[in-house]
Amino acid sequence: MLFVIFLVFASLLSPATSVTTEAAVSGHSTPANQTLRLVDELRKLRRVNALLKRINKPSSSDGDLIDCVEAHLQPAFDHPLLKGQKPLDPPDRPKANESSTSAEESSDIFQLWAENGDSCPEGTVPIRRTTEKDVLRASSIRRFGRKRRRSVRRDSSGSGHEVSPQLYGDNNPRFFTYWTTDAYQTTGCYNLFCSGFVQTNRRIAIGAAISPRSSYNGRQFDISVMIWKDPKHGHWWLQFGSGLLVGYWPAFIFSHLRNHANMIQFGGEIVNFRSRGIHTATQMGSGHFSGEGFRKASYFRNLQVVDWDNNLIPPQNLRLLADHPNCYDIRQGRNSVWGMYFYYGGPGRNVRCP
Repeated sequence: MLFVIFLVFASLLSPATSVTTEAAVSGHSTPANQTLRLVDELRKLRRVNALLKRINKPSSSDGDLIDCVEAHLQPAFDHPLLKGQKPLDPPDRPKANESSTSAEESSDIFQLWAENGDSCPEGTVPIRRTTEKDVLRASSIRRFGRKRRRSVRRDSSGSGHEVSPQLYGDNNPRFFTYWTTDAYQTTGCYNLFCSGFVQTNRRIAIGAAISPRSSYNGRQFDISVMIWKDPKHGHWWLQFGSGLLVGYWPAFIFSHLRNHANMIQFGGEIVNFRSRGIHTATQMGSGHFSGEGFRKASYFRNLQVVDWDNNLIPPQNLRLLADHPNCYDIRQGRNSVWGMYFYYGGPGRNVRCP
């Protein structure tokens, strides 16, 4: 984005500078004419600065800089099968979709960069600017923006919120996406760090910090995330918050998911390197076990899946799993307000989790 702006800046200033220089050399310029041209240049500079201010959002309170990139120039369209195309129109939403705001708050969840109502102009999408420091924090340049390799099903895509100091350089909870077709070996990435996910929304920045946050034994906020397969074109669409379509994963980037999904997972995960032979003290959720319940433990509520007829229905055969229940655990429930739900999380290393 900076390179494009530099070219625009040069094309605006270079011709005028050239004319002034030639006039001065030929001896036909007067002080009055030079003053007028200088005033014109200053006016152009103000217009340029106004344009840059509108396109390049100022740093948010978390230090991010958000670039407004023309939708057809986003990283997804570097993919050979997407070159020359534009983002698709929205698909039909699943039926009986109940928007989820907060268990206590009815106001929309927003991101820090847009806390003053900022959004990108029509025809552009907001992209969090990646810095040199972001890349250098990765284990290698090749592995930047990718998850650690692990044994999982080959195709997967996902979204939610995460805290990742290595990826973002801070401890803010951030909205993220991810996809892979080979169990995180060589394909896929977080957010928009590679060609894959196509963003269509000009108000949501993937990778940007989420606000407001819940507080232990205090006010609780939650976000709604939905992923479903468009029955007409087969692409996997992502919805965030109160019905905001973020974008889609094109079906052709997958192998198995090109047709359908055979497993859906809800929950949390942490990275445990077991340095010095002990479990990490990284917290999951609020850092408190599921048994503490509302306002203290993290939760998922109103769990639903989309069936073959594009209807939202309660999940069947839900299986609970906690790899290390002394470190992090999970507890399921159901009621008329939250539908199917579960509390989860924990503190990580403790006397029962060495």
